[in-house]
Amino acid sequence: MFRGQSLHNLDSKGRLRLPVRFRDALRDEFKDDSQVVITTWDKCLIAYPLPIWREIEEKVMSLPTIDPKVREFMRYFISGAQNCPFDKQGRILIPQYMRQFAKLDKEVLLAGMLKSFEIWNRDRWDEEMERTRPAMSDISEKMAEFGI
Repeated sequence: MFRGQSLHNLDSKGRLRLPVRFRDALRDEFKDDSQVVITTWDKCLIAYPLPIWREIEEKVMSLPTIDPKVREFMRYFISGAQNCPFDKQGRILIPQYMRQFAKLDKEVLLAGMLKSFEIWNRDRWDEEMERTRPAMSDISEKMAEFGI
């Protein structure tokens, strides 16, 4: 599972080294540390281990593609996805269009989200945390409804 936050730097070519604990999770829990699938979402990127991504694809393939909302979701989420293999130094290359979408520059924040992790522009992350903080009591109530 992916937990916690960590700050990292993209190099000049857009490569990102994942923290060891994330690479360990890929290897130990998801049985694949050779690549992740990254896609666009909201104001950030989401990275999935390949086995989890395949589960998502299976679920999406069962949806009715005649439904306009399903097609919109597929255009945004599925068509934006890219396999990102690790190089020998344990880095992934984030494609330019994804870096532009998420406004990734030098400093990025990785946020563990259990079965996935998000890749954020550090300033955008800080803005999101400021936006979310006042709503935490409502969010906590909703989580309590789920038994958390």
